[in-house]
Amino acid sequence: MKLRYNLFTVFLFLLDYGVSVSVMEGDSVTLQTGVETNQQDRMKWYFNDTRIAQISGDLSRICTDVQCNKGTERFRDRLKLDHQTGSLTIMNITTTDSGVYQLKIFSSNSTEKIFSVSVSGVPANHKIKRKSVKEGEPVTLDPGAVKNPNDLVTWYFNYTRIAEITGDLSKICTADLYEDADGRFRHRLRLDQHTGSLTIMNTRTTDSGLYEVQVSSSNRRHRRSISSIKSFDVTVFDSGPSQAVRAGIYLAVLLLVSAAVGVIYRRWLSPKGS
Repeated sequence: MKLRYNLFTVFLFLLDYGVSVSVMEGDSVTLQTGVETNQQDRMKWYFNDTRIAQISGDLSRICTDVQCNKGTERFRDRLKLDHQTGSLTIMNITTTDSGVYQLKIFSSNSTEKIFSVSVSGVPANHKIKRKSVKEGEPVTLDPGAVKNPNDLVTWYFNYTRIAEITGDLSKICTADLYEDADGRFRHRLRLDQHTGSLTIMNTRTTDSGLYEVQVSSSNRRHRRSISSIKSFDVTVFDSGPSQAVRAGIYLAVLLLVSAAVGVIYRRWLSPKGS
């Protein structure tokens, strides 16, 4: 009876304070802290009571998985911490990663957050969409569903967040605002506020890679759970010399041919023996 009571208490705790997340095996998921770190803050992440990540505001003590606990191999090379917010990204997630994730924030107002993560096996019809585009041309990645006004749509490139949109149009962010994006997409991303689709302008070969979109819906208790995840494998191939370069090459060849014809013509007209 006591065991049932404890389980019921944990269930109510998750309902009131936790975030429920559902994700497909092989995808990535980001557990958002919802805060900005400073030099006094310390954050620790736990999975089933085992510490898996830690960050301090001054960035002097950052560790993930094996670095935090020697001999812990579960998340090797699959965890990433956002230095600005402390948010935790789990990459290439597996069904064994299902469980309770706990975040402890040590600051002037210490807080805790609970995330219940459920990882489902990949269904047979779950495929990565592949797109190819010539360098310089735009490409649009569409989540495939009409966005609800309160949905949170987050785009990632190779597991790095590059764009985000919510129902609040004052909170539309692109790579320009994310330090981790390293300026790669500066001034080249467009978000459709109605559908959540992402357009990459003036594409480059370095834009090739894996793009993922997570659509999170909120319920009556204002908690968010991931309702859909889609992946896109984008290839940007070199279109060869630009039109201006080709025109220059053509003009240079034409001038060389004209000069050669002129020399031959003058020799043909010149008197023999002269």
